Amino acid sequence: RHPLATFFHLFFRVSAIVTYLFCDWFSNSFVACFVTILLLLSFDFWSVKNVTGRLLVGLRWWNQIDEDGKSHWVFEAKRVPAVAASTEAEARIFWLGLIICPVIWTTFLFSTLFSLKLKWLALVIAGISLQTANLYGYIHCKLGGQKTISRVTSRLFGTTDVPKSE
Repeated sequence: RHPLATFFHLFFRVSAIVTYLFCDWFSNSFVACFVTILLLLSFDFWSVKNVTGRLLVGLRWWNQIDEDGKSHWVFEAKRVPAVAASTEAEARIFWLGLIICPVIWTTFLFSTLFSLKLKWLALVIAGISLQTANLYGYIHCKLGGQKTISRVTSRLFGTTDVPKSE
């Protein structure tokens, strides 16, 4: 149902990893490689958080600041009655990409530390941070999104959950 979203969900992730692995072959400029990979990671973070998560699995998360200046994280899960076979495949691709890429970046972290290529350390940490933030957000959405939706809608409509007395 969403082939373009599925493509871009994997494109930016895989491109960042491939560029990290083969950047020395194509360019001698550390700065150019660093900026290119960081841009790909940023594009990936934005597209996964704002587009592909919503389209492929019906989940989204964001940070909201209230009038008092307090930060609140909101995790949402759309209720989907029946999932079609193509949507199940897209959901698997979404979750596999979301889980495997932070593992790859963590492997890069150990590789960077053990090979003493410390100039790449900041980039690898940025990759881990961005990938893990999306993974964390979507796991929260998957596990607790239904509760959050009822809290958000109750805030919007001014209703509160009244406990049942027995």
